[in-house]
Amino acid sequence: MPVYSALTTLPARDPAEALAEALENLEPEPTGVGVFEIEDGSGQYEVGAYFEEAPDEIALALMAMAHGARPFVVSQVPDTDWVAHVKRELQPVEAGRFFVYGSHDAARVPQDCVPLLIEAAMAFGTGHHATTKGCLLALDRLEREGFVGRNVADIGCGTAVLAMAAAAIWPDPVIASDIDPVAVEVASANVAANGLADRVRCVEAAGFGHSELKSRAPYDLVFANILKGPLIELAPEMAAAVRIGGRAILSGILNTQADAVAEAYKMTGFSVVGRDELSDWTTLVLEKVE
Repeated sequence: MPVYSALTTLPARDPAEALAEALENLEPEPTGVGVFEIEDGSGQYEVGAYFEEAPDEIALALMAMAHGARPFVVSQVPDTDWVAHVKRELQPVEAGRFFVYGSHDAARVPQDCVPLLIEAAMAFGTGHHATTKGCLLALDRLEREGFVGRNVADIGCGTAVLAMAAAAIWPDPVIASDIDPVAVEVASANVAANGLADRVRCVEAAGFGHSELKSRAPYDLVFANILKGPLIELAPEMAAAVRIGGRAILSGILNTQADAVAEAYKMTGFSVVGRDELSDWTTLVLEKVE
């Protein structure tokens, strides 16, 4: 069955979300609608809708004009077995002691590593993106320097690979959260597949907005691998949630955005103790100092 996509961009989140809400009432009805910040530092947001039959392009054009968006680009999406494609394309990732792999690569897991299984069907946040790999490398370095995370949170966890990495090297429970309920289901499935269901708790929340996240504070270590805008918005909550002497590992930051994120966290009582660039992306390690 053919699938059609309709994509456009807007210069701000609020009008993008308003357009996405309007798209849900379109006929024929889309099977899915999403809003994504484009990760190029432009501040643009992409709005996408997917259809099982050709959409009404006149209605789309009128809707784009009404919301101040660029004209929609409508395309037919190739019928691809994405799981098989991911299995072919994604190779295991080594990040310090951590080895992130799919079950199709189980025979390649080294003996002297911390293995983290992420299935190909759940491939966002697998460690292949430089942001996730940067966080794993920062965690590996922190532990080797003698840091111990007895109370750890993973905010915006995706597949929960970072939460699982912390639970695999330290004995205390970890809490992981994501704003997307599908991501929480994926995270829970990955946690179970790695035998960590009794060690990693996955909850649905925006930021620290969940009773369990609040009750467990203050944290020794918090991961937040999201985007520049949400990271800056999160800075005051992060400052309240991390203990003095605790750490925050932040990523999802373009190299050109790192200074702005670092400055926002310095203003809330953090000091930058690590800064690493992988490709176009920066990972920041912060210490709560006041």
